[in-house]
Amino acid sequence: MLNTPSPSKILVLGPAWVGDMVLAQSLFKVLKQQNPDCMIDVAAPGWTLPLIERMPEVNKGIALPFKHGQFSLFDRIKFGKSLRHDGYTQAIILTNSFKSAILPFAANIPQRTSFLGEMRYGLINDVRQLDKIRLPRTVDRFVTLGLKKNLPLADAIPNPSLIANKDNARATLQKLGIASPNSQILGLCPGAEYGEAKRWPPEYFAEVARDALNKGWKVWLFGSDKDIPVTSTINQLTYNQCVNFGGKTKLGEAIDLMSLCDAVVSNDSGLMHVAAALHKKLVAIYGSSDPHHTPPMSSNAVIEYLGLECSPCFQRVCPLQHLNCLNHIQPTSVISHLH
Repeated sequence: MLNTPSPSKILVLGPAWVGDMVLAQSLFKVLKQQNPDCMIDVAAPGWTLPLIERMPEVNKGIALPFKHGQFSLFDRIKFGKSLRHDGYTQAIILTNSFKSAILPFAANIPQRTSFLGEMRYGLINDVRQLDKIRLPRTVDRFVTLGLKKNLPLADAIPNPSLIANKDNARATLQKLGIASPNSQILGLCPGAEYGEAKRWPPEYFAEVARDALNKGWKVWLFGSDKDIPVTSTINQLTYNQCVNFGGKTKLGEAIDLMSLCDAVVSNDSGLMHVAAALHKKLVAIYGSSDPHHTPPMSSNAVIEYLGLECSPCFQRVCPLQHLNCLNHIQPTSVISHLH
């Protein structure tokens, strides 16, 4: 008689960054591969829930009520206690902060798996060693937490794959008074919340947009409220021929709209990982960050990265004040990958 894994109920404490939450789906896929009957709930900041809703491996998302950076010890203990009767057999904590480990401890979850992080002895009782050489990518680190201790990573990690709602995309277009396109669509994601050292110049994005428009494509500009200045600039440089979604869509709407695109050009940002998880033809542009650490997880992605002597510096603003890592990536090079 074969021994089958017993059903388990796993609470994952998810990351706050959109891109990291997309990468976490690879962990959820591996957990399901190992034990198809396991139930996965994900507790994370509320703004990540639209991503979780588009991951079929996840049973439900739980919005954490804490403000970013807020310690809130007693509130975390209270929230953890509210989960005690939910029957979780394991917690996997994807963040390294001390405060993130309080909740599963307060919930009395018997197995609490993570890297040690900020001196979390006791809070974490299934401590894994973080070998940054052996686990260079964020996705590698997430997935290894879902494996038995000391079990090596498989050669092939499953890529994230979001399930978009195209009906919702069409409803969003209708709400915004935009006709459904009957031509190819290029999505541009010129923002990057981390800082300007991850943002390719808007003039370069505009050149890519003009090339696509001249070929009869539609061009859609994606971005949050913070990206309105850059999406507006690009639109002005193309004589307002683009559809500017900057600040006009919620994350779930942006995901569903992006599913209608034929190709996407993006800075290293959360939306870049969304495009990869939607299996779009993607040109991902890297400046101060490292494509070996957080690459787009897709065979349809091409990375533009110069790897200068000063790169990656991981700074929000170029410390040398020249931003050559981005300024020297030419629009013609990006355009060549699209056609």
